[in-house]
Amino acid sequence: MAKSAEEENQQKAFGWAATDNSGILSPFNFSRRENGDDDVTLKILYCGVCHSDLHTLRNDWGFSFYPVVPGHEISGVVTKVGKNVTKFNIGDRVGVGVLVGSCKTCECCEQDLENYCPRIIFTYNSYNPDGTKNYGITVYSPMKYYGMTEAGKHLGVSGLGGLGHVAVKIGKAFGLKVTAISSSPQKESEAINRLGADSFLVSNDPEKMKSAIGTMDYIIDTVSAVHPLLPLLSLLKVNGKLVTVGLPNKPLELPVFPLVMGRKLIGGSDVGGMKETQEMLDFCAKHNITADIELIRIEEINTAMERLAKSDVRYRFVIDVANSLSQ
Repeated sequence: MAKSAEEENQQKAFGWAATDNSGILSPFNFSRRENGDDDVTLKILYCGVCHSDLHTLRNDWGFSFYPVVPGHEISGVVTKVGKNVTKFNIGDRVGVGVLVGSCKTCECCEQDLENYCPRIIFTYNSYNPDGTKNYGITVYSPMKYYGMTEAGKHLGVSGLGGLGHVAVKIGKAFGLKVTAISSSPQKESEAINRLGADSFLVSNDPEKMKSAIGTMDYIIDTVSAVHPLLPLLSLLKVNGKLVTVGLPNKPLELPVFPLVMGRKLIGGSDVGGMKETQEMLDFCAKHNITADIELIRIEEINTAMERLAKSDVRYRFVIDVANSLSQ
């Protein structure tokens, strides 16, 4: 039987997908459109596992559609380039982040803020997904935008997971005094001796939290579970800033009184655009900042997701895609 025009313009792909909100992943064959004039196709070598992948698999946010093949911390090698592509060549090592497309014409896109484009195309769980190029940016971008980079100032990092451990390293590279804030006291030694934090604060220890009231200039909150904001706001000095980048599946309660009485600011941030992402990569290369990972095979992904849900990872799972599929 002859192939249709649509089938002729497809390339075979393989991944692991969830088909319902149980979030269980299994092998999945599908098709992607053939490489277009503005596209870059790559062979995926590695892919990080983010808590947002877990939220999406389980439909925690209420807008997942199945089947869904998660993964937006991708690195690989270019195998095809379209005729209009000028920055990449076959054989180049590249990364793909949260977004793979935008309208390129709106106010946000014109300001290199493609991540806020109203017509953004995400790497997965998004209609009409393309396979192009984009990666720490989630914590780097708000620190730059909200002015949380003044050497000598005191930064608190709430949550010591995939985002938090990188935030500690970036904060130190900016010359900040960094306190890691975590509900897991067993992470103290690693936070200080391995990640470079200056101090450690146990968030569920009332006495230690009380002793730290009014000591921090900035806090970046990376916690993705529902949690109270009042204890964090109390740690800030007058004019302090609390910026949240985690995405809990239920609304957080915002107490206004400490904001007003301390002239404090609370804000949010969502990844970064292409220009800022490259800036972050250059910054991390200059300061030798890398993520601490646990390398896994693709067939271990469901166990990894269960561990991630329990915050049992140091500090980012990364799937060895190439070696998983070659054996």
